[in-house]
Amino acid sequence: MIIVFPRIREIVDGVGARLRVSMDACPTGALIVLEEPGDPRKPHIILDAYGTELLGGYIMSARLALPTGLPDEEMDGSFPSTFKLVSSPEPAILILQRDGRKLRINSCFWDKLYGELCMVLAHTRDRSRQSAGLLH
Repeated sequence: MIIVFPRIREIVDGVGARLRVSMDACPTGALIVLEEPGDPRKPHIILDAYGTELLGGYIMSARLALPTGLPDEEMDGSFPSTFKLVSSPEPAILILQRDGRKLRINSCFWDKLYGELCMVLAHTRDRSRQSAGLLH
């Protein structure tokens, strides 16, 4: 099977809010963009595979930690970010990137986003293997 890039999926909640997950090929595998397509300010963040794996883990940790809370998670790398669990007005993960980008992911998206991130990571690993094969 040939995967065509970019890969774009939208997650929709019960009232029509959307979260877009885009994946595009890059020399090191893939870049993942999370954005709110309905917001005129177009809030979005960019993650590499490392950040995507951390976000998946943070989503699961946040689900298990509610309602008590969870420490922030810091990451360096290509897209330095902080993941924060916030509780009001509703549970959400706030992602702050050092370049000023930020995105709030409400808990209604967590389960579907976690599944989507698992698929994106599988494509990313395959893409990395293909790229490594081309270098040898």
